Amino acid sequence: MRITTGPRPRAKLAMRRSVRDSLFTPATERRLVELADVDPEEVIEDFADTTVLADVDVLITSWGCPPLEHDVLERAPRLRAVIHTAGSVKHHITDACWERGIAVSSAAEANAVPVAEFTLAAILFAQKRVWQISALYRRHRTFLPWTDHFPSVGNHRRTVGLVGASRTGRRVLDLLRPFDFDVLVADPYLDDAEATSLGARLVDLDTLLAASDTVSLHAPSLPETRHMIDRKRLGMLRDGATLINTARGDIVDTAALTEECGAGRIHAVLDVSSPEPLPTSSALYDLPNVLLTPHIAGSVGGELERLTEHSLDELARFAAGLPFTDPVQPAHLNRSA
Repeated sequence: MRITTGPRPRAKLAMRRSVRDSLFTPATERRLVELADVDPEEVIEDFADTTVLADVDVLITSWGCPPLEHDVLERAPRLRAVIHTAGSVKHHITDACWERGIAVSSAAEANAVPVAEFTLAAILFAQKRVWQISALYRRHRTFLPWTDHFPSVGNHRRTVGLVGASRTGRRVLDLLRPFDFDVLVADPYLDDAEATSLGARLVDLDTLLAASDTVSLHAPSLPETRHMIDRKRLGMLRDGATLINTARGDIVDTAALTEECGAGRIHAVLDVSSPEPLPTSSALYDLPNVLLTPHIAGSVGGELERLTEHSLDELARFAAGLPFTDPVQPAHLNRSA
């Protein structure tokens, strides 16, 4: 969408310079300057300059944007909107923004796409024991009777449990439809009818943990979700179950998970951890039943262009006097990432 009416809004970029360089290609940079009065080479990494936002109508933000506190907004009298070229806005959107009535958009929906794709791959690989069998094959350099090592290997009619019908959780549910899985979902904001429409059966968290072969976490990091998957709940998992975490590390009690995985009873795919990164002494690095990745499930590389395109579409809507397609609602922040 490239429709604009009237004068172009005055915009600035607020993010780490390295992020800006990753987000914008020559083509998206050209579109940016078509839509707004903006210098794409100017990147705000802090708000120490008291005049930097004096004439700005809309901020285009991403990772590394400083918090928009009350004193910053006082120096930005024209600021009417923030378009976030990433997922969560909790790091920089403050109560002062909502009090001021600033419209906020996020690319969380776009960022959910690669996370859901990563999760689907992890689910399919988990019960196929792909990384464990690969390690054995590399070590022995010949075919082995894999079912002797993993007697229950395979995905047919496995039970997959999703904790949280978030944006990513819903995308994962949609991606699971073609497969022969029994799918459970636990989410306090979901009802039976909506769960059914998403292709899953609604159960409580403890039931899901006890019944699932693979559990994938898609809940936000909130005070009430910290260590939601604690020692007791990890103990509810079936022997041989796999826990996948692409959400937030502090949802899981890392010490308890390390013990369970160290005993060999369960498996884990961890794209996030607490702390992040894990200390070099963590046993999780060396366990054969744990796959660790360094927070790569979200948008990286060429996937970043999807975020940029989303933000430019939102900028076009702002310039045309239209509402955002993906506005952030302050009332929903207490249950979102």
